[in-house]
Amino acid sequence: MFIGEFHHTLDEKNRVSIPKKFRQDLDDGLVITRGLDGCLYIYTKEKWNEKAEQITALPMTKRDARAFQRHMFSGAMDTHMDKQGRIVIPDYLKKDSEINKRLVITGLYDRLEVWNEEKWDKYLENNSKESDEIAESMSELGI
Repeated sequence: MFIGEFHHTLDEKNRVSIPKKFRQDLDDGLVITRGLDGCLYIYTKEKWNEKAEQITALPMTKRDARAFQRHMFSGAMDTHMDKQGRIVIPDYLKKDSEINKRLVITGLYDRLEVWNEEKWDKYLENNSKESDEIAESMSELGI
C-alpha cells in the first residue's frame, strides 16, 4: 500500500530516489508511465499487469478507449531501482509531466504519482477550494 507525500530532487542524470518506505514493494521492478492530470504513474509489475489487462480489454472500436490505451502504453517503461533506490525518469516522460529539479512523489494506494512540485502545489490549492463539491460528488459513488 502506497500512501504519503514526499518531496525530492531530480539529479543531473534524471534520477530520483524512491522513498524508502516504498522500495521493498518495488524491488522486483516497476513500470513508469504517463498519468493523468499532468503527473507520472509508477506501478509495481504485478499491479501494472492487472491494469494492462483492464486497459487492453477496452473496446478497440471506441475512439476514447484507443486514445487511453495509447496514452498509457506508449509512454510506459519497465525499469528497476539502482542500489541507492533511485530510478531514471526518461526525457520524454520528464517533458510530458514538466518535471524539473523539484518534484513530489505521492502514494495513492496502488500506485505512486510523480509531480512537478509547482504543479502539485497548484493542484492542491485548487482542489482544497473545491473539496466540499468533490466530497459531495463522491457520495453519489457510495463513498
